[in-house]
This record gives sequence, C-alpha cells and structure tokens, in this order.
Amino acid sequence: MASTGDSAGGRHSDLTGAAAALPGRRLPRVARQFLETEAAGGIVLLAAAVVALAWANSPWGESYRSLWSTELRLSLGRYVMVEDLRHWVNDGPMAVFFFVVGLEIKRELVHGDLRDRRAAAMPAIAAAGGMVVPALLYLLVAAGSAATRGWGVPMATDIAFAVGVMALLGPRVPSTLKLFLLSLAIVDDIGAIVVIAVFYAGDVRPAFLLAAAVLVAGMLGLHRAGVVWLAPYVALGSGVWLLTQASGVHATIAGVVLGLLAPARPLVAAAVARQWAADLSDDPSPAELDSMTRLAKTAVSPVERLEHLLHPWTSLLIVPLFALANAGVEVRGGALGGPGAARATAGVVVGLVVGKTVGISAGAWLAVRTGLTRLPEGTNWGMILGVACIAGIGFTVALFTADLAFAGGPLQDAAKIGVLGASTLAAVVGTSVMRHACRAHTPARMDERQDRR
Repeated sequence: MASTGDSAGGRHSDLTGAAAALPGRRLPRVARQFLETEAAGGIVLLAAAVVALAWANSPWGESYRSLWSTELRLSLGRYVMVEDLRHWVNDGPMAVFFFVVGLEIKRELVHGDLRDRRAAAMPAIAAAGGMVVPALLYLLVAAGSAATRGWGVPMATDIAFAVGVMALLGPRVPSTLKLFLLSLAIVDDIGAIVVIAVFYAGDVRPAFLLAAAVLVAGMLGLHRAGVVWLAPYVALGSGVWLLTQASGVHATIAGVVLGLLAPARPLVAAAVARQWAADLSDDPSPAELDSMTRLAKTAVSPVERLEHLLHPWTSLLIVPLFALANAGVEVRGGALGGPGAARATAGVVVGLVVGKTVGISAGAWLAVRTGLTRLPEGTNWGMILGVACIAGIGFTVALFTADLAFAGGPLQDAAKIGVLGASTLAAVVGTSVMRHACRAHTPARMDERQDRR
C-alpha cells in the first residue's frame, strides 16, 4: 500500500503530466515573448499603482498633486503647447505605448490568429460583446446624470494585468487560452482606439490632420524607395505626433497609425542572411561584419524588430509611469458626493465586472453556437468564463479614457476609483473561477489518458 506522501507525489506528477499533455501547449515564439514581457510589466504596473494610491492618500498627498500639476511648455515658432506634467505623460510616452499596440495589431493581422477568419471569429465576437455590454450597462446606471460621458471607460481590458493574473495560475492554463486572451485584448484595443479617436477628440483642425497625412505619405514613400535607416522615420513620426496633437485628435492615435504602417514581413529573406553568413571568411573585415549586421536586421520584419526593442520599455517603464501619474486618486469621505460621481463609480464597476463577464461569455457562446468557430483546443466553458471575468481588469486604457472623458474634478476621480475597485474585484473573481475551471478540467484530461491505456 502506497504511503500518503507517495499518493500525493503521484497525483502531482499525473496532474503535471496531464497539463503538459494539453494540446497546443507550445506558444509561438513572438507571442510567448510578448506574454512574458506583459506578465513582468504587470508586476511593475501594480507596484506603481499602489505607490501612487498610497502617496496621494498620505500626509504628503499635496506633493503628489503638486508634482503632476506642474506646467511644461513646448514652443514651435508661433505655436505653443502648455500642459501639466500628467498630461505630458499621457500624451507623450503613452503615444509610444499605443505605437507598440499598433505593432502588435499589425503582427496579429498578418501572422497571428486574427489573420484566419475562422480563428479570429471567437475573440472578435467575444471582444465586441465585451465592449458593447459594459458601455450599455454604464449608460443604464449613469442615465440622467453628468456622468454619462464616461460610457467608454469600462470598455477596455488591461492586457498586462490580465496576463499577469493568468501567469499566477501556472502551466495549468492551456496556451490556446492565453492566445485567446491575447487576441481578445488586441481586438479590444482596436475598439478602444476607435472610441478614443471618434468620441473623445477635441475640436478637430483639418489642416493639421492633412499635414500629418502628408508626413505619413512621406514615410510610405521612404519605405517604397527601400530606405531602412531609422532616423528619417523617427523624424517624420515625431512630426506626425506633433501635428496630430495640434489637430485636436488625441496624439496617441498617431502612435497606433504609425504602428499599423510598419511592414510585418522581412525586407530580406532569412535564407539570404544565412547564406551570406555562411559565405563569410574566417577572418571577416569590419566592413563585412557591418554589412552582415545590417543584412541580419533586414531579415527580421520591422514590426518584430521594433516590438522587441520597444515593448520592454513600454511595459516596464512607460505604463508604470502612466499609472504613477494617474492612479493617485484621493479616496476620502465624501469623494463620491459630487453630482453624478456615485453613478460614475457604480457604472464603471458594473460595466467592468458584470458587463465584461456577460458580454464576452455571450459573444463566445454566440460564435460557437452559430458554427462560426469552436472552443480553443484544450479548453472548456468554465475557462472562457474565467477569461471573461479577468478581462474586467481595465486598468491602463480605462484610466486613460477616464482622463479624456472628464476634464479633472470629482467625476474623473470617481471614474478612476471605479476602475481601481472593479479591476481588483475582477482579478479576484477571475482567478477563483479560472482556478476552479482548470482544476476540474485537468483530472478529466488525466482520466482520458488512462482510458486510452
């Protein structure tokens, strides 16, 4: 008779083996690197948010508010841009974040799951439900109050926090489910970008947009001419950002557009670079090594190269800096006492926690029920429900949208309080649901293996 320790060890071994046997466990290299960086970024992001919240509500809270309200001025001839430090963070470095979002959208559309109509159907329809239902629930809660403009706040999912929560569950989560979450979040990002560009733009000045379009056309011309030197693209891209900012359309949209314009295919076939390297002499000259370096870079697509270069910076520095600047909401008695403030908070919480769960689950069910697609391999409906709950973590883009929807004051603070509370609740509920779904699913897979024996 086996001892208790042996039984436990055997059970652990079987569970590990069952998890390893889940189909589709191997993630594509680029997707794996992206998810690993996002998971690490989620930890730094959480730390920055906690510091901001603690700082804003400490005896030194006034120094927090004073720091981020410091005005900075940028002059370009007769044009002058004056913003406080918080808005420079939101408009400047966050444009790089949205540039990386654009790169990831482009990569998924060309090489990822979103390139295949059948594979894309489930995350696309689920994401649509996860945007429409939260917005409708928010409007239902906030109807008749000054808070209605914030309907876009609960539409966004924070991929860094969501992936971080999934990472806590370990290898029990099938890779196909992680890819589903990634595709879902990317479609969600597309929807959020459209909402920001269309519904939260200021007074649009067409002349500046036209000038930005001319610079974009210049970048396309450089690409067609085979120019691979990065400097002119950076110069023109900076001009696109400035002109977009001056146009009244939020400057982060420029980042997305530039990311989508980046080529997703290598400029030179990898086989050419390998052959060139094989032909190098044993003692290559500096000029030959320099040529080999340039050739190797062109054997990787600009999208992948730029994402590899910038993604760690956005995940580990820019987004945490954004959290530090925006998550410091003063939580005090009477914080929700302003007109519409309580409804703004309630609308965000209901939208993110209930709306995301219902909308994504219903969208996924509809996609499968109509025969457009099927469940990701190795998953069950409990796992889809868990992803839907986790998608209610709407931190970064939700805070960003709250900043655009409400021009400071009690309503903006109330919406941000709702985002922080709802994201915490969604993480707790989603983790619990996902853990239960994975625990129930793994023994079933193990029993199937034993039956086959």
